[in-house]
Amino acid sequence: MKKRHFGLIGFPVGHTMSPFIHGELFRLAGIDADYTVFSVSPEGLAQPEEKERLLGLDGFNVTIPHKQAVMTLLGKIDEKAAAFSSVNTVKNENGCLCGFTTDGEGFQKSLRAAGIPMGGKNLILGSGGVSRVMAFELADAAYFPDLTICVRESGLSSARELADTLTERLRREQKDFLVRVCRYDELDPAESYDLAVNGTPAGMHPNTHTIPPLPAELYQNISAVFDAVYNPEDTLFLQTARRAGAVAVGGMDMLVWQAAAAQRIWYGAEFDPQRVAEISRSAILEMNRMFGGAKE
Repeated sequence: MKKRHFGLIGFPVGHTMSPFIHGELFRLAGIDADYTVFSVSPEGLAQPEEKERLLGLDGFNVTIPHKQAVMTLLGKIDEKAAAFSSVNTVKNENGCLCGFTTDGEGFQKSLRAAGIPMGGKNLILGSGGVSRVMAFELADAAYFPDLTICVRESGLSSARELADTLTERLRREQKDFLVRVCRYDELDPAESYDLAVNGTPAGMHPNTHTIPPLPAELYQNISAVFDAVYNPEDTLFLQTARRAGAVAVGGMDMLVWQAAAAQRIWYGAEFDPQRVAEISRSAILEMNRMFGGAKE
């Protein structure tokens, strides 16, 4: 069987763990494949030669800032990716680039592995690509979705757009729901949440000492938190929530599970959850070796 070629496009992509994770998954599946990182500027993505290069791959992943822009290059888009307006996985089907999203599956499986239910009252921090995916997944999973989207002043426009899209979707599904938008300084510290999820880059390497600006007292009223940031493995957000008694889960499991889902799309792979958990632990060790996270 001939060697297969996969990759990642993003900008910048200097701190990605995807080559390590996909390499471990290829090894586990017994697949002869390589995985190359391509730094592609927003201007470069629109060039015809970039699409030609991507057509030379069997499939590729997409990260910030291209998850929406890449959709203009695709011949087909999966229903879920279209609903989320976000593509993170592309399969080359005989010259047709087909777009999918696996971020939601990675998020779901991360929560499940940690024993965190998805049907309660949710606080979503941020309104960008990852926050959008998590909001849709939480809305879909709940019998009565209760979502508060919290952003800085500069994010209010995109947060309202997300809230409008969720509202339209939930009305079509004839669900009873609550969807709110607020700024961080409008949060009531006495309010309780079953789950708070961070889809912002606050706390991400190298800015590890930053944190979403939640009222300090609010942490006492949050049962569980999930941080999509995976580098470092233990963000200041997670540390603060854990000290307040919350279950706290970082983003590495989500990254590994969405990679496993991408490989299922590319060539039909299925992975045992225990083995995926082992790869996640290995990826954390490798990340700490590469970036010095264990010393922080």
